Amino acid sequence: MMQLVKISSLFHVKYGVNLELVHLEKCNKDHDNAIRFVSRTEYNNGISAYVIKEQWKPNPQHTISVAGGGSVLSSFYQEKEYLSGRDIYYLTPINEMSVDEMIYYAMCLKANKYKYNYGRQANKTLKDILVPPFAPKFISTLKIEVPVDFSNSANKANMQLNMESWQPFKYSKLFKIVRGRGARIIDIDKNGSTPFVTATDQNNGWSGFVNNKAAHNSNVITVTRNGSVGEAFYQPTPFASTEDVHVFNPLFDLNPFIALFILTVIKKEKYRFNYGRKWGLDRMNISTVLLPVKNGEPDFDFMEKYIKSLPYSGSI
Repeated sequence: MMQLVKISSLFHVKYGVNLELVHLEKCNKDHDNAIRFVSRTEYNNGISAYVIKEQWKPNPQHTISVAGGGSVLSSFYQEKEYLSGRDIYYLTPINEMSVDEMIYYAMCLKANKYKYNYGRQANKTLKDILVPPFAPKFISTLKIEVPVDFSNSANKANMQLNMESWQPFKYSKLFKIVRGRGARIIDIDKNGSTPFVTATDQNNGWSGFVNNKAAHNSNVITVTRNGSVGEAFYQPTPFASTEDVHVFNPLFDLNPFIALFILTVIKKEKYRFNYGRKWGLDRMNISTVLLPVKNGEPDFDFMEKYIKSLPYSGSI
């Protein structure tokens, strides 16, 4: 079992500039003297406005902004300098870290959100939150992009789901479904670099890492047939898995946005299955999924645009 460390052993934890947005002059992001204003929101990478920079010394770039109150532990990597509001802390790495590593630790902090609420803030305990002592090796292979700022984008339009017009499609017409394969549970190694997917409903299905060669390609959806039956996850990197997981290899051009739409619909079928009624390979192939349609075919373009319209889409 990996020994966790305090976040303060990896980062300098400092309180932000602490300004009130109502006292600042808002502007367009393209203004010559514009700077980001980060607040306690959990949306849009924490950016709630662009303001005129004026005389204040901003929080530095290449830091993690963390909300100590409000939307507690909403944590984002900030690649540019920024001003911030009440209860915003910024974390500067003690030792050199890549952008990928910074985003990884922002996600580690977010994973602790369930421990807090408006009545229990993280101002006093932030520095003591436990995280892994290092980012896993596979992080450097993911080609993580800094979240896009959609604040001035038409993608924020409110797209409606009209499920009455959706049609069923057999999974076998959309995916080539195969059993999971690769390493075994006993092969999990804290120094491994290949994600190991099991029948868990946590952590994108990853129960750890192995040193074995990946048995499945990236850009697929995994669905559990046993254990947490019907749990579905998008896999962005090559991986190994147990036979309790089935791998949905797309027969169309899949991307993370389309995958998130489809796997959400797949999860809606969980109630049909349990430990006594597993979702085996034969049953999966003949099962159907309801999807938006255009000209009688799945409307993948709509699925992608819908996911991009959601508040968290800038972090995908």
